[in-house]
Amino acid sequence: MKKIFKVAGIAILLLLVLVAAAATYISTALPDVGPAETLTVERTPERIERGRYLASSVSVCIDCHSTRDWSKFSGPIVPGTIGKGGERFDQSVGLPGAFFSKNITPEGLNRYSDGELLRVITTGVNKEGKAMFPLMPYPYYGKMDREDLFSIIAYLRTLEPIQNDIPSSKPDFPINILINTMPQKADYQTRPDSKDQLAYGAYMTNIAGCVECHTRFEKGKIIPEFSFGGSRDFILPDGSIVRSANISPDDNTGIGKWTKEQFVARFTMYADSSFTLPEVKPGEFNTIMPWSMYGKMKEEDLEAIFAYLKTVKPINNKVALFTAADKVKSSK
Repeated sequence: MKKIFKVAGIAILLLLVLVAAAATYISTALPDVGPAETLTVERTPERIERGRYLASSVSVCIDCHSTRDWSKFSGPIVPGTIGKGGERFDQSVGLPGAFFSKNITPEGLNRYSDGELLRVITTGVNKEGKAMFPLMPYPYYGKMDREDLFSIIAYLRTLEPIQNDIPSSKPDFPINILINTMPQKADYQTRPDSKDQLAYGAYMTNIAGCVECHTRFEKGKIIPEFSFGGSRDFILPDGSIVRSANISPDDNTGIGKWTKEQFVARFTMYADSSFTLPEVKPGEFNTIMPWSMYGKMKEEDLEAIFAYLKTVKPINNKVALFTAADKVKSSK
């Protein structure tokens, strides 16, 4: 019996040593995505305008890195806050910690070289070599065309500088250790010709991050087998819950019966100069979908995204889009 306990003790000790060694390796040797490139992005008018379009209407960097007005439908950007950061995303929305969007105006980015900025956008490794939680969808941005990334960098450098000190993000255990395993080297893609609609649509769908919001989310990550099927919960400031729509091509619960014209019109109605975002009172239906930003996407880009979405796996999933705060409280 003593021998059994001795063997068990040795086994446990060895296991603890291995765990400690693994934790040390993860904490000290990772993330390992290589050094930042030495490069200077030329700020041409064409790049700045392309970057403005991508950051404001496709990849919508401006969405998370600004302040949104939740008294209006879809939370439009509060004037004068573009890029200032400071938005909190924490355990209340299913994340393993408290994370804050960074200041991406020149006030926050001037300490970064263009190469360091490219690295953090595409791999999630910051200037100091520390890993960021993929709340910022760098796994998607790492598959962008380098020229599109250069355009975003050029545009961000032109934003109005805003002084805003951002709290440090604090991942929960064990994510505070495992976070170092998350960054990966960028896998840059070439932007397909828009004439190849499906390939171009796949590219635009990726950089717009559609799958990230429109997929079931558990334990800090999306569930790939439910891609585009909707049902991810988002908690609004008043405590109400809004859920992402099913945008898979399921005929009964998704967009399977939608026409291209219906899909495009759903977006462009918010870009119509005659449309005014309605005010929304606490407890009334609202959405985190930044319609006023995506609504300015070019029609050919929306058509390409629609064409691609029609090719993904249909997910039969009827989504209850909204639960008011009072009903959320009563169900607990």
